Amino acid sequence: QVRLVESGGGLVQAGGSLRLSCAASGSIFNAMGWYRQAPGKQRELVATITSGGSTNYADSMKGRFTISRDNAKNTVYLQMNSLKPEDTAVYYCNAEEWGTKYNYWGQGTQVTVSS
Repeated sequence: QVRLVESGGGLVQAGGSLRLSCAASGSIFNAMGWYRQAPGKQRELVATITSGGSTNYADSMKGRFTISRDNAKNTVYLQMNSLKPEDTAVYYCNAEEWGTKYNYWGQGTQVTVSS
């Protein structure tokens, strides 16, 4: 059974930092990443990383967010710096299963940035 367990969300002041973690289990994954969904908005890409370490970021996150991965632990991280109120959203972990390419989602973790 595949599970994605996120942690690290919370409340932070503008300009602060948070680090999200997502531990995956139950399969082997190629690309893993983070998406977010703010109230009343569609879910959007934050960043992805392949098992080989190639990364992709949404333009608005470049330079502020860093995605990384520990393949031995099947864990993906998102370091978020210089947070802004508009970064407030539920952040979801995503993992693409190797072979089937099926996408799994975590339950989401709330990030709230106060001004």
